[in-house]
Amino acid sequence: MTDTEIIRILETALLCADQPMSVADLRKLFVAEEISSEALRDHLSALQQNWNDKGLELVSLAGGWRFQSRPEMQRYLSRLNPEKPPKYSRAVLETLAIIAWRQPVTRGDIEDIRGVTVSSQIIRALEDRGWIEVLGHRDAPGRPALLGTTRQFLDDLGLKALDELPELEPQDASIALAGLDLELVPEPADGAAQAAASGRTEHEHAGDADAAHGHTDMDMETEYLKEND
Repeated sequence: MTDTEIIRILETALLCADQPMSVADLRKLFVAEEISSEALRDHLSALQQNWNDKGLELVSLAGGWRFQSRPEMQRYLSRLNPEKPPKYSRAVLETLAIIAWRQPVTRGDIEDIRGVTVSSQIIRALEDRGWIEVLGHRDAPGRPALLGTTRQFLDDLGLKALDELPELEPQDASIALAGLDLELVPEPADGAAQAAASGRTEHEHAGDADAAHGHTDMDMETEYLKEND
């Protein structure tokens, strides 16, 4: 089998795939030829270069390789599907930011950082979206679940690994999370983003803040639930 044939097979498989394909999965295409993983990566790099001047690009993500539209094409493609994706409240995005940049964290850790109670609806919304999962349990009374992000989260952001996340500043968190739903993500609260970056907790002020403002994540989630019913 020639290099050209191998690249054409890889191209066809990746264009037809509905999710990223790992090198192990792609090797199944060449069981009889016994192509090594290293050789396969070389062919993927060659295929990547073949698409350098196209509207699609081949990228390597946490979940594997996939073709996707280039960012500059998005404003044109959005005209074909003007429907707005689901909106997420500030509470959801702040919680996701803390989990992404401070993982693994417990629900109590998130509440300490944000200074308000985290509702079960927020955690469930992020789990249902496939962005967070339980990584384990802390060796503490009640063995609280340790939450972290998933490969799907990285794939949706176009990243290969967590160390590719930017240093957490309020504006950086907003830009990074905007990649999940592009035009619809609101700015995260500065206080929550800075707290996630510094590891500073506000648990001792939570009671006073809630009493003063009557403010919990249950209230903040009302908008999310109405918009997504």
